[in-house]
Amino acid sequence: MATRKPGDGPVLESVYSVIALVFVLVACAELCGAATVVDVYRLIQYDISGVPFGSRLAGLNHHASSLHFPPGADLSRTVLVIPVRDLNLSYVKDFLSQRQPLGGLLFLLPQIFSFDSKESTGDGEELLKNIVMELEKFLIHTNIPYPVYFAFENDDINTVLADIKKNDVSGQPATATTGGYKLVVSTAEPKKVASPIMSNIQGWLPGLKADGDPNQLPTIAIVASYDTFGAAPALSVGSDSNGSGVVALLEIARLFSLLYSNPKTRGRYNLLFGLTSGGPYNYNGTHKWLRSFDQRLRETIDYAICLNSIGSWNDELWIHVSKPPENAYIKQTFEGLSNVGDELGIKVGLKHKKINISNSRVAWEHEQFSRHRITAATLSELSTAPGLFENTGNLADSGNFVNEAAVIRSVKLVAESLARHIYGHQGKNIQIFADEGSLAVNPSYIRSWLDLLSRTPRVAPFLSKNDPFVMALKKELEEHMEEVILQNEVLDGIFTFYDSTKATLNIYQVASVTFDLLLLLVLGSYLIVLFSFLVITTRGLDDLISLFRRPPSRKVKTA
Repeated sequence: MATRKPGDGPVLESVYSVIALVFVLVACAELCGAATVVDVYRLIQYDISGVPFGSRLAGLNHHASSLHFPPGADLSRTVLVIPVRDLNLSYVKDFLSQRQPLGGLLFLLPQIFSFDSKESTGDGEELLKNIVMELEKFLIHTNIPYPVYFAFENDDINTVLADIKKNDVSGQPATATTGGYKLVVSTAEPKKVASPIMSNIQGWLPGLKADGDPNQLPTIAIVASYDTFGAAPALSVGSDSNGSGVVALLEIARLFSLLYSNPKTRGRYNLLFGLTSGGPYNYNGTHKWLRSFDQRLRETIDYAICLNSIGSWNDELWIHVSKPPENAYIKQTFEGLSNVGDELGIKVGLKHKKINISNSRVAWEHEQFSRHRITAATLSELSTAPGLFENTGNLADSGNFVNEAAVIRSVKLVAESLARHIYGHQGKNIQIFADEGSLAVNPSYIRSWLDLLSRTPRVAPFLSKNDPFVMALKKELEEHMEEVILQNEVLDGIFTFYDSTKATLNIYQVASVTFDLLLLLVLGSYLIVLFSFLVITTRGLDDLISLFRRPPSRKVKTA
């Protein structure tokens, strides 16, 4: 057995240390420095009857570039960083329509669209809002085969973007050869959301029935859809569509609970309040809620008023109906709202649109009532029916663009007209909910709920069965109603949704390969000198030379 020489130990330990150091350096050959970390929100991924839409991937690990990339550049491993402020929408549409290979897209949204922004809006912001709405409308109806994310502007990411633009303009875009910035999102690939749940909440305020009256009291329904849909589910708060309608319904419920709490002022109408889900999906939740009614309840409903997008108007609201304006209840509702509107300085218009029973598309919530043979109308600031996934809580529908005063006036309009009908004061200039009285509309209540809704994304497929927000709505109605029912239904199978709606983006500053090679050359030279020094000092120069000398061949002796 060979014996180890006394000087072998220190030399071997030195060699092992050097080898370990070499492996560490090779592993870190791509020298990176973390530039910043930001929250990003993925473009929604969904299918309609098996047809794919939205962003189909989630993971990112590519270099960053701006729209100033050189013509003919290979972008298959590049993420384009596009500030919405500088967006050329026509260019983006053409680029995506051509389905050119691309590593991913990152859109930077102005802070005014974030939950926490308290910036005031102006003409410039309104222009940005329109651009965001057009961009979103295009993205959600397009099948995009790579990751698409949204993030909000901040000082760190603006500094990174300035460097990226500078490099692109100088003709040195980020690549493995030149270095630059690398964007990394480490997340699992999206999975289907199994059996998404829609939760409907029903509140009941019974009217006062006369002694010995065998007839059922008539019922008036006040309804609002609370869920949203937008390009980025984790940002879809829908402050106006339809947060404003939800807030108005809650305040109307509070006001009438005060009236109905006293037998002397309890009206001879039952009041049915409904907070429905599935609004963006042809009001699927409303359909299932109405289908659950028994025949007796359905027959007692005189009419329903649906509240939709009533938080950003100036002086005009619209009543949308499916039944002819000559219908007694439609005429009565319109006249009641118009008379109160005249007193409040609100112009109320009427829009009639027949429904096509054979068409599954439902543009307004009242149309589901009409399909179940219940008279209904929708009160909205929108003069025309929105298209599929339009005005359902888009990226630009944030709290900054909701007018609290408009919501207050909408509440006064609906509550006052309902009260005059219930108590037989039509045509009389009597203010039941006068500003200085005990039944005045509460601006603080409206403000607090608007603030909550403007911070709470509410895309139904991503809400749990007992989601805290849904439970908060149920609890609030229980404060004012005698009976509250929570109904959970499964969203119809025509829609399929995928998870991975939010992630963390790491932005790394990456050195070029040329720098890496030079660094390795310098370090390699240093290690060779260090190794030679250690051998010479421990074993002598001859042993160092012998390491590089070819050993003499040995002749094999044969017997």
